[in-house]
Amino acid sequence: MILQYKCPNCGSDLHYDPESGKLACPGCRERFESGRFGGQPQTPSRPASGAVAYHCDNCGADLMALPETAATTCGYCGAGVVLADRVSGSHAPQYIIPFSVTREQAIETFRKWCRRRWLTPNLFRTAERIKNIAGIHVPFWLYDLNARATVHATCTKVRRYTRGDFRITETDYYDVFRELDLNYANIPVDASEKMNDELMDMLEPFRYDEMTEFQPAYLSGYQAERYQLSYEDLLQRARDKISEHISQAIRGCITGYDSIVETTENIDTRNVRSRYVLLPVWLITYDWNNAEHSFFVNGQTGKVVGKPPLSGVKVAAWFFGSAAAILFALKWWSYNTGGVIW
Repeated sequence: MILQYKCPNCGSDLHYDPESGKLACPGCRERFESGRFGGQPQTPSRPASGAVAYHCDNCGADLMALPETAATTCGYCGAGVVLADRVSGSHAPQYIIPFSVTREQAIETFRKWCRRRWLTPNLFRTAERIKNIAGIHVPFWLYDLNARATVHATCTKVRRYTRGDFRITETDYYDVFRELDLNYANIPVDASEKMNDELMDMLEPFRYDEMTEFQPAYLSGYQAERYQLSYEDLLQRARDKISEHISQAIRGCITGYDSIVETTENIDTRNVRSRYVLLPVWLITYDWNNAEHSFFVNGQTGKVVGKPPLSGVKVAAWFFGSAAAILFALKWWSYNTGGVIW
């Protein structure tokens, strides 16, 4: 079963418009509330092991979709297609953050980002080799985690003073115990095997207060994936993302001592709640040196991430220029202080 959204006035294909937050008709320019076209489809989810054929109701073409595809566009007529059985049942997202950044805004933001990459080749900085841009709703798990930590530490306070001809150092030892109950909300972990985990982490933060209950109409005109990794598979990644915050909390809870000699920690991090959500991402494919490079734009905030190519000449010039500036500063300091520096 597929879902395609048609304009009730002229019959054109509707797509979700980030600027108005409604379904837009390119034919008669009308805008429609997404809730008008129904909510969650009730077709049971059927996992597939390979590509599955769907029939486009718009032009009659057969669409081949991979098991993880939840929404796409028809390669023949360009109509937005939502694969209903991929967003229902156990694969139904609970929430979605719709796109706020339009395609044109994403391209302009990317071009500005390229112009600020001073160590990249000049031709790359023009951002004139965009091969493709696609709006994708990427599957994420959002975790609410609770961490309970018990800490035992041996701490010292040192007092130094002089008595007669003696310099005396007194060290007092303290057995310190702390118990922490820490709560973390909305820890995101992407559940797509295709996406680069490091770059998806760099796209954060998203504004989760703008999440809304999922409706298939939000996917119209965009691509979307369903999760390939369950919340159990990714729970450890969520724990790892907050581990440094827990360590900082532990360090911050023991204060007023001159030193901490020994610490024993016991940390138990548990999943309080997990939610399956779709988050908006623009994928920009850039052609450089006969190879495709992928860059991502946060479809809500406009943040750009990626690994641009570096210019060897510019990097060398920056390195030697920095070294020369440091050497000049040292010689100037030596001259004014009477020292000698080679």
